Amino acid sequence: KDKDGNIISGFYADRSHRIVPCGRCMLEPEIFTDIRSTVTRLCREEKISVYNEGQHSGILRHICIRRGHYSGEISLVLAVRKNDPKLKRLTAPILKSFPGITGITLNINPDRTNVILSDSYISLYGRPEITDTMLGKKFVISPGSFYQVNTPMAERLYKEAARLAAPEGKNIIDLYCGTGTIGLTMADRAKSLIGVEIVSSAVENAKENARLNGIENAEFFCGDAGEVTTLLRERNIKADAVIVDPARKGCDETALLNICAFEPERIVMVSCNPVTAARDCAFLVKNGYRTVSVRGVDMFGGTEHVEAVILLIREQA
Repeated sequence: KDKDGNIISGFYADRSHRIVPCGRCMLEPEIFTDIRSTVTRLCREEKISVYNEGQHSGILRHICIRRGHYSGEISLVLAVRKNDPKLKRLTAPILKSFPGITGITLNINPDRTNVILSDSYISLYGRPEITDTMLGKKFVISPGSFYQVNTPMAERLYKEAARLAAPEGKNIIDLYCGTGTIGLTMADRAKSLIGVEIVSSAVENAKENARLNGIENAEFFCGDAGEVTTLLRERNIKADAVIVDPARKGCDETALLNICAFEPERIVMVSCNPVTAARDCAFLVKNGYRTVSVRGVDMFGGTEHVEAVILLIREQA
């Protein structure tokens, strides 16, 4: 709420948890702004309280909206501290205003945490997942699974990753794979694909996405990248190319050590954080690799943020 007690929606101010009201955000589809405004208005009318981080009180914590670029499907997730009967009453007026919404879901997150979504979901309408296509492949994406929001630029990003990985006839390991979007878009050309992801719902999505697209040479594991790659090494799994697409914190050291132990010919790093990308590349260079290509992809036009696709190749002994 603002200082007058009115419910507001917006974004955190830089390096703080202070909400700055935001009307129309240039980075999001206009319908997202309209949905957000409608939800905040209905919460005022229904007297649904908003979350107070300091006091750990109130109901509504976050409004999460996702849309399939090609399918047009829209998923609305309300992250709440606890369920409340009044939340169900929001469904009908939201759907009346936005009939294109394919699912309205509650995410129950009772913990004192800055993690937005928990693993607990209650469906109010439709289904929580959306479907969309990426480079001709069909994908199912659940609310807790990572999916690039700028689909046309993500397709360019993934094309570049595939070009650098040169997957033809290769055994590919795709770390931090999310719903499998990067690996599955090149699996048709690869000998085999192994994806690793710590978010269980994303792994289930990845397995379903492989089935949807008739891909039979892909296998997905749920777990920490370092731990799973250790298990893969114990099974004597081979990798000709490794793709990594970590979160902003970058790769953990165990995963990097295991990547080097696989001795892949190529490592393709996709990164949204140049600081951790430089750190991880420096580690790989010290362990027998050479950085040969870096390309920026402007995923968030009009901002300072640029995604990078980096190719490292193994130095021959």
